[in-house]
Amino acid sequence: MPEKYVAVDVETSDLSPARGGRVIEIAAVAMEGPLIVEEYSTLINAPCRIHPSAKKVHGISRRMLADYPTPAEVWPKFLQFIEASPLVAHNARFDIGFLRHELALLGLPLVNRSHCTLALARKHYAYLPNHRLSTVARHLLGDIPADCRLHRALGDARLAARVWMVLRGL
Repeated sequence: MPEKYVAVDVETSDLSPARGGRVIEIAAVAMEGPLIVEEYSTLINAPCRIHPSAKKVHGISRRMLADYPTPAEVWPKFLQFIEASPLVAHNARFDIGFLRHELALLGLPLVNRSHCTLALARKHYAYLPNHRLSTVARHLLGDIPADCRLHRALGDARLAARVWMVLRGL
């Protein structure tokens, strides 16, 4: 049986947890071999202000978060979903850093290994004009699949999963 990997993506209220940034949307896409087998995604009603520059990127407002679960409700479910699987993210330093911060606020550890599609793309495709997820995906996949809405957690996690599968030769 192929190893399970989980592509993750977060949308945040600011660029840094040190500046009060919180995860306001999480998505995780489980892959086994060349298949996406399961997904977990939710907005998160975190107690924070959404910086205007962050909102401009992802379009998430405080009002949109009102009826969604709190961090204390989301993160244990997220950990159940990912289990011990290796995580995959485009710019893993950012996403995994925010995940660690959110989990630490609840006294929960994140012990999963992680892989960065951004680092792999920079290594193998140095000639690309930039290494944004959309640029790498267009290079590897030809286009952005219709179910991959850019700058929203589920769309970006799906796209990172597909990029990962190509980078791994699956």
